[in-house]
Amino acid sequence: QLQLVESGGGLVQTGGSLRLSCVFTGFHSDNHAIGWFRQAPGKEREAIACISSKGTRTKYADSVKGRFTISRDSAKSTVYLQMDSLEPEDTAVYYCAGHLDFTDTSVSLLGPVFDYWGQGTQVTVSS
Repeated sequence: QLQLVESGGGLVQTGGSLRLSCVFTGFHSDNHAIGWFRQAPGKEREAIACISSKGTRTKYADSVKGRFTISRDSAKSTVYLQMDSLEPEDTAVYYCAGHLDFTDTSVSLLGPVFDYWGQGTQVTVSS
């Protein structure tokens, strides 16, 4: 079992920045790849970034590439999502999720791959 708790959401103006945090705890927590997803009202869930279990690999959706950065601090059991140049289209509930990755190779952006999910944090970008 892996527990994940997101924080850092809020209201920001267009062009601004936010940093989301995902604290993960549980059995084999350091052997989980962590992904960030988001869901806007009336839209399907979108995968936006993933980092492998030891942080050596990352992958981004085209919609956020160059603006968002995912990173990992294993000592703090925390994955971060630095979001810069935010746009109103980034408004959504952001979720982090995890799945086992013993080989430090997984950077899947497929939602069904992930077994454990946090409760989400709201990000609102005003125009």
